[in-house]
Amino acid sequence: MGHHPALEGRIATMEKHVRVKGKLVSWNEERGFGFIAPMTGGKQVFIHIKAFSNRNRRPVIGQIVTFERSSDKQGRPRAIRATLAGDRLDKKSKRGNGGLLIVTAVFFLGVVGLAVLTARLPLPVLMFYIGVSAITFITYALDKSAARTGAWRTKENTLHLLSLVGGWPGALVAQQRLRHKTRKQPFQLVFWVTVLINFGVFVWLFTPDGSVMLDFWLSSVL
Repeated sequence: MGHHPALEGRIATMEKHVRVKGKLVSWNEERGFGFIAPMTGGKQVFIHIKAFSNRNRRPVIGQIVTFERSSDKQGRPRAIRATLAGDRLDKKSKRGNGGLLIVTAVFFLGVVGLAVLTARLPLPVLMFYIGVSAITFITYALDKSAARTGAWRTKENTLHLLSLVGGWPGALVAQQRLRHKTRKQPFQLVFWVTVLINFGVFVWLFTPDGSVMLDFWLSSVL
């Protein structure tokens, strides 16, 4: 005797919300997806980085993932609302760190603006920082899109060069808002070196020698 259609619908809905455990057996870091082998057996389940509740964590092959089952338009199994061990403990602090970094970028641009208002620096310096930061943000966004689609990627050296010349505030915002390049520790190490170098040059502009050199640069350009 078959089930009533309405009852079958309710059972299917309940099954979708059952939390399932599995092991991450493959992961493509650049494209942000992989496959989970359920502990109960059966077909491997597709999972995208967007399915994780905490996207700042880097999934690693072999990790245990808890998720809910769903399916795509073709009926293939996919995971949603996925979590890794420790997500609840790390999520709040990482969100806070991301927000703090964005505040740091905005605060620095505010400092540059204040220096312009008090005539410590000329207006073109602020315009330069804002302009290069905007270009850097757009470059990060294009690279993020390319990573998802498999298109031509922007070289990391290009991203670092943009940060070095003054686009690091835009890079910080892009990294946190787009969740791009935040998990690659070698990249982050070089990135923060470029930030320190640029900040050192910024402080040097307030010295007599720096002021003279800045006037020379501006006269040459303008």
